[in-house]
Amino acid sequence: MNHSADETRASLANNLRYFIKWSLIALLIGGTGGLIGSLFSMGVSFATSFRMNHPNMLFFLPVSGILIVWLYHTFHEEGNRGTNMVIDAISSTEKVTLATGPLIFVSTVLTHIAGGSSGREGAALQLGGSLGNLFGNAIHLDEKDKKIAIMCGMSAVFSALFGTPVAAAIFPLEVISIGVLYYAALVPCIFSSFIGVGIARYLGIAGEHFPVLSIPALSVSSVGWIIFLSALCAGVSIVFCLMLHGAEHTYRKIFPNPYVRILAASAIFILLTLLIGTRDYCGSSMPLIERSMEGEIGYEAFFLKMLFTAIALGAGFKGGEIVPTLCVGATLGCAFGEITGFAPSLCAACSMAALFAGVTNCPISSLVIALELFGYEGMEYFSIAIAVAFALSGYYGLYASQKFV
Repeated sequence: MNHSADETRASLANNLRYFIKWSLIALLIGGTGGLIGSLFSMGVSFATSFRMNHPNMLFFLPVSGILIVWLYHTFHEEGNRGTNMVIDAISSTEKVTLATGPLIFVSTVLTHIAGGSSGREGAALQLGGSLGNLFGNAIHLDEKDKKIAIMCGMSAVFSALFGTPVAAAIFPLEVISIGVLYYAALVPCIFSSFIGVGIARYLGIAGEHFPVLSIPALSVSSVGWIIFLSALCAGVSIVFCLMLHGAEHTYRKIFPNPYVRILAASAIFILLTLLIGTRDYCGSSMPLIERSMEGEIGYEAFFLKMLFTAIALGAGFKGGEIVPTLCVGATLGCAFGEITGFAPSLCAACSMAALFAGVTNCPISSLVIALELFGYEGMEYFSIAIAVAFALSGYYGLYASQKFV
């Protein structure tokens, strides 16, 4: 009896020490991540605003590309695998290099100021992972704890940038190994995420939110349309992943020199932009998402966004694939709703969630991010869309380093 009581007291003491330790570390990483994420958001917003006010910045895309390649060459980071490297640092013994954070920060701003089709949340994961690794080394954490610190950094910067703290806390736990959640990092990541978003909101960085115009009552017919749409999203998510990976492979095969590669991609991107006569597919294309949620979009928009993103990111421009994925989902869903006559705004929201699940293989994070972006009224539809897309999209995904358990 006494032995059992001693074990109970020891267990409670260990739990308390763990909680206090990671609360303090989360405060440190979350605070710094929130500040860096806010600065990064301001940088990308400035670049986007400057480009939209000066449309000719598109012709500076080759200059931005050359600068990005030169920066990675100068810091000997030509082999930097971005988010895949961060994932491997958590699931195996790979190290996150010190230069990863600063390089992805500057390179993403350079990509956006000239209009390269990319996002920013993928960059946030690299920024946060680099930050967590830096703090882990600075306070001499062991390898196991350093992995949790990396996840804390990912949560903090993602949350600050996108304004979805719960999804930002869960995503790093889920994206590493499909089928296993890293519950040991749950409290630190939640604390880091909410501290990060709190700092971002204090500094005036508003989170993303897309209201759904109308949500029909649940019925056999409405569920049928959503299942049909979700199956379509699964196929599109596979095609998008193949386009992104295929573009990178093709560029490297045809243009082994990275400077020539990024110049060729810049020329293709500029020529296509001029041919279609719109800058809608430059940068993250947030206006396209907003128009999709209002139920007004061209049928071809989803394919063009995939094409422009593959052209830019495959050649070495930086940013991330998550916001382009959401844009592809929004435009695909809206087009589906316009063709079928079934709730284009709801279809856009469901398609965004389904595409996110299809390319990241993270159904729980997908549902949470849908609820934070669109509200809880469409939860039943979001759940169905995510489940179907996740089941049908198979092992295809953005991140080659993901482990399937």
